[in-house]
Amino acid sequence: MLSQTVEYALRATVYLAGEDGPRTAAEISKFTRVPTAYLAKVLQHLARAKVVNGQRGPNGGFALSRPADKVTVWEVVQALEPLKRIRECPLDLKTHRGRLCPLHRKLDDAIAELERRFKDTTMSELLGDPTAPRPLCDVPTGPAPKGRIVLN
Repeated sequence: MLSQTVEYALRATVYLAGEDGPRTAAEISKFTRVPTAYLAKVLQHLARAKVVNGQRGPNGGFALSRPADKVTVWEVVQALEPLKRIRECPLDLKTHRGRLCPLHRKLDDAIAELERRFKDTTMSELLGDPTAPRPLCDVPTGPAPKGRIVLN
């Protein structure tokens, strides 16, 4: 349901949520397994949406624009490929004006539930359970190491 681009954006923001300080696109690419050139474009979209901050220079890179517990999955999704609610009949049928048919009502209900869950899920929650496998990592469960996430 979500595009590869949104998946890449989520990987990048989850990675940044576990990091202290900015990381270059090349660093993020290595740990998220996203092609660097494509990731740079994704990060630009996230920066325009104020999900991440980009900084040029020798100590530059990308970092979340706010603490990880304030950045939601919804913001990341909306920055790249906004989910659209169904407000009126997509077929523009006269008999459907004023209310949706059962098909489009159910579809909109599903989109509304997805929207709610995405708005309720923060980047820190995706990192929060110390007994679960770390996102983007192939390491044993347990307390996560401080600082950088390491892929084997």
